[in-house]
Amino acid sequence: MAEIFKDRKSANEAKFSLDQETQFKVDSRRNKLLGLWLGERLGKTESQLDAYAKEVVISDLEEAGDEDVIRKVMKDIADAGSDLTDADIRAKLEEFEMEARDQILGDDG
Repeated sequence: MAEIFKDRKSANEAKFSLDQETQFKVDSRRNKLLGLWLGERLGKTESQLDAYAKEVVISDLEEAGDEDVIRKVMKDIADAGSDLTDADIRAKLEEFEMEARDQILGDDG
């Protein structure tokens, strides 16, 4: 009986680890999509878009949650004189979250 619980615990730990890894991939893809979208709106050139998207992805490593990404892009929006709002960015994050999840789960499963 103890072996069954041990196996179940191992399976749950593996699933949690996989879920965490999958969520990290989804978040990274979502942030890249946001960076590419926003970069275009801020007038980045084609050659600047990938670098900007990477900056957005890296900004998410500062703290848990999305606030670090939102702070970074809102500063960039203000610096560029764009009229995009916090609500616009949060809506795009939600939209790109779904798109990224479809892309990642489509790749892996």
